[in-house]
Amino acid sequence: MKPIAIFRHATADGPAYLATFLAQQNLPYQEIRIDLGETVPERADDFAGIALMGGPMSVNDPLPWIPSSLALIRDAVERDIPLIGHCLGGQLISKALGGSVTRNPNGKEIGWHQLQVTDAELGQHWLGTSEGLVGFHWHGETFTLPPGATWLARSEACAHQAYVLGPHIGMQFHIEMDEPTIASWCAEGEPEIGAARSKPEAHPHVMTTHQISQGIPSHLSTMRAAADHLYRRWISNLKG
Repeated sequence: MKPIAIFRHATADGPAYLATFLAQQNLPYQEIRIDLGETVPERADDFAGIALMGGPMSVNDPLPWIPSSLALIRDAVERDIPLIGHCLGGQLISKALGGSVTRNPNGKEIGWHQLQVTDAELGQHWLGTSEGLVGFHWHGETFTLPPGATWLARSEACAHQAYVLGPHIGMQFHIEMDEPTIASWCAEGEPEIGAARSKPEAHPHVMTTHQISQGIPSHLSTMRAAADHLYRRWISNLKG
């Protein structure tokens, strides 16, 4: 079987639980480390599927790898090779397919926050729930739904949390999180959280690192179940 390509855009934004899940399913994958200067492949059909992870940059930044990433995404859609985007990855898919990415009107959203499913049938299909779940968030920008996509989820702070387009799914939230990744982000993100929480209107949407850590026992296992369900749905469409 062809490998699944996993694009890592920043060292701290690796595949986390996605890699664990793929290993459990005995599915081969190839990590393409953009943060280390590895190049974006030209053809999507070298892979069974393409996963795009997060990162602190914006898809609107003048970075040399962004145009080639957008071209690869479009090639994957043309060849019906499934895409899955996590946060920045969801924004890349949106932009590649005609959507736009802008600053989130309600500011940053960090920590554990409730997601509401906007399409009950698709929610059940992709997330295993027709209502919603608590997801993990760390973003300041948001995407529009690309043409032809169906809106899947929202949150109080961010209207567009997920969309689906055939075998492809883009998410604003981080369903891939595991405990080591959460700990790493909290350690590195203290200044960002402090700056965001200095704005009173941001408090409902930006948790402290202590609040994030406290939420792990009650929220991570539920999100893990949703991740298992979503990743199983996604791999059912892999090619070759």
